[in-house]
Amino acid sequence: MSPPHGDPEPPGRRVHVGGAGRVRVDGAGGGRVRVDGAGGRRLRVGGVEGGRVRVGGAGDRRVRVDGVEGGRVRVGGVEVDALTEGEVVRRVAAAMEAGEGGRIVTPNVDICRAAASDPALRELVCSADLVVADGMPLVWAARLLGTPLPARVTGADLLWSLTELAARHDWPVYLLGGGPPHVAPKAARELTNRHPRLRVCGAHAPPFHFDATPEGAAEVRGKVIAARPRLVFAGLGFPRQDLLIAALREELPETWFLGCGAAIAFAAGTLGRAPAWMRRTGLEWAFRLGAEPVRLAPRYLVNDLPYAARLLGGSFMSASVRGRGRPPEG
Repeated sequence: MSPPHGDPEPPGRRVHVGGAGRVRVDGAGGGRVRVDGAGGRRLRVGGVEGGRVRVGGAGDRRVRVDGVEGGRVRVGGVEVDALTEGEVVRRVAAAMEAGEGGRIVTPNVDICRAAASDPALRELVCSADLVVADGMPLVWAARLLGTPLPARVTGADLLWSLTELAARHDWPVYLLGGGPPHVAPKAARELTNRHPRLRVCGAHAPPFHFDATPEGAAEVRGKVIAARPRLVFAGLGFPRQDLLIAALREELPETWFLGCGAAIAFAAGTLGRAPAWMRRTGLEWAFRLGAEPVRLAPRYLVNDLPYAARLLGGSFMSASVRGRGRPPEG
C-alpha cells in the first residue's frame, strides 16, 4: 500500500485517492478518517493527530494510521493493532455512537499458523476493523522485533468489557455458539448477573456443522439478523466464526462483531479459565491442554508449539541482526 500523494486538504474537505474510494479528514487533532467504498460502507479511525494515512489499492478499504496510537504492527504474518483492551472498547464505543459497525479478530498462535498457510485466511484476519493479539507469543515476538504491543487483549476479556459497554448504552447483544445448546443461555445469565441492565436479544448455539449446507448457514444468519443486535459475540472457532461474521457484516452494517472462541463457555462457567498468573506468563495453553487433552493435544503439541518456537526464534534472529547493524555508541 502506498500513501496518498500530497498533503490532505483542509478539515471537512475530501481528498480523492486513486479511485479506491475517498478519504475525508475531519478536524485537525482527534479527527476522523472516513473511507467510503463503492458500496457506501464506511470505516472511521478516530484520533489521527497528525499520523500518516495509507489507503490500499482498488478494492482495499482498509486504513492504516502510522505514528499514532493504535498503529498496526506486523507479527506472526498478520497485522495487529497496538491497542490495550480499554482502547479497543473506546474505539468500538465511538463507532457505535456514530452508527457504524465493524468486526474484531483476536489472533493467537493457532490462528496465525492457519493464516500463514492460507492467503484467504490471512486476508480474513487482516481485513478486520480491529485485530488484537490474543496470544502471549505474539506479544513477545513483537517486542523482539522492536515493535512492541502494549498488552495482550483476549476475546474472553473483551466479552466482559464490551457487554459492560452495551449495558451502559442499552445496546442489545447476541451470543452465538459456545458449545452445547445450554451454554449460550447460561452465559447470558452470568453476564446479566454482572450487568443487570444488559439486554440479550439472542443466545443460540447452532449445530456443529450448521454451515455444511447453504440452508443451514442461512438459517443461522437469519436468526441473528432478525434479532437486530448491536453487538454479536460468535464463539464458533476460527475460521468458522469469522467467515460467518464476514457474511453478517453485509446485513448488519451498524453492528460490531467479536469472534471470541471459547469465551462464551468461559463466561458460562462450563469451561474453566486459567488463573491470571498463567495467562500473564503465557501458560494458558497448558491449562487448556490439561482440561481438554484429547481435543487439544494434536493442535497444541503437534502444530502450535513448533510454530510458536519458529515465530520466536525468527523474531530473535531478526532482533540480533538488527542489533549488529547498529553503529557503536560513544
